[in-house]
Amino acid sequence: MDEAPTISAMPLFDLIATATFGLENVVARELSDLGYQDTVVSDGRVLFSGTEHDIARCSLWLRSADRLLIRVGEFPAPDFGALFDQTMELPWNELLPVDARFPVSGRSVRSQLKSVPRVQAAVKKAIVENLKRRHPRFRFEESGRLYPIEISLLKDVATLTVDTTGPGLHRRGYRKTAGRAPLRETMAAGLVQLSYWNRERPLMDPFCGSGTILIEAALLGRRIAPGLGRSFLCEDWEWMDRRVFREAREAARAERLPGPVEPLLGYDHDPAAVRLTERNATQAGVAADIRVRRQEISDLTTRKEYGCIITNPPWGERLGDNAEIEAVYREMGRVFEPLTTWSIYVLTACRWFEKQFGRRAARRRKLYNGRLECQYYQYPGPRPPDSRPAAPEQAAGSADSEKAGGL
Repeated sequence: MDEAPTISAMPLFDLIATATFGLENVVARELSDLGYQDTVVSDGRVLFSGTEHDIARCSLWLRSADRLLIRVGEFPAPDFGALFDQTMELPWNELLPVDARFPVSGRSVRSQLKSVPRVQAAVKKAIVENLKRRHPRFRFEESGRLYPIEISLLKDVATLTVDTTGPGLHRRGYRKTAGRAPLRETMAAGLVQLSYWNRERPLMDPFCGSGTILIEAALLGRRIAPGLGRSFLCEDWEWMDRRVFREAREAARAERLPGPVEPLLGYDHDPAAVRLTERNATQAGVAADIRVRRQEISDLTTRKEYGCIITNPPWGERLGDNAEIEAVYREMGRVFEPLTTWSIYVLTACRWFEKQFGRRAARRRKLYNGRLECQYYQYPGPRPPDSRPAAPEQAAGSADSEKAGGL
């Protein structure tokens, strides 16, 4: 009889939280806030250690990460012999059951092994040879649960991982439909966490689209785990104790907070976008925290102070033409100018944003929205009265966040 895989020899996993370029430190801070101190940050990923309990907890709580992977091995692979032999020695038979479906995807960057199809085939064959040590058979049917494997080659170093997530972590479950130029939920969460917003301060998005920035801020302000409304691929694995995710979800529900002190305000000139934001906010369970209405950017005014504007306005590669976009940015500069106590954060791919807006940003950060290179222009306002200094990259709503002053 075939034996079921066990993880007795691997109680602690090397885990990788992948991230969009530019958000790695945000993900590392999220992990630190969750209590993980052994993080190692590199381009596109944050490495740390954890058990199956940590896999469940991080799957539910990571807001800005794209995926959570198990790193099975990492080693030099300058040729196919080294790749095959070292892949075969990894503990695959402790992770994969006899009927596992394990498709192998791959990529190669600045490495001698340039043929990705040949690399994938070599890894697949090596894993089969490894499984034969426990399950003596000629072929494996691959009719069971899914264990996606990736071989990544960078400068002749091979990294082999198993994906625990399934659909990316940006799939929260609340956004059934999106607007014309949607912002990923993970990116929106990163934008909020790169700002000085916290649950005691006003927040506005004058180009709210499908409401993603506002919804992610509301989830953060209420301390709602972003993964509560979905399932994850590894939940169905044979060696994953079903109680692990059940207990993690129960613990996450117990951490929910009341709504933010100030409502989150969204505006858009498109009535369909307003309806979409309302629908998505309802689906996410934060409709009571968000107020949205149709309004042109030229009509934006407020008597509140020490708030934050976080927005992803239209830009030429996505919507409209350059002349129209330039006019919008000039109007933004005019409308935002009186908001002297507000902090303003704008994500756009337009390199001439500052010229049209009329002000140079205090800080800029390069981010990628999908495959498009963008800049996150940051105009921090003054700290509210009687508030404590905040870290440059605070997690919004944390104990170190600025506190709202009188509004």
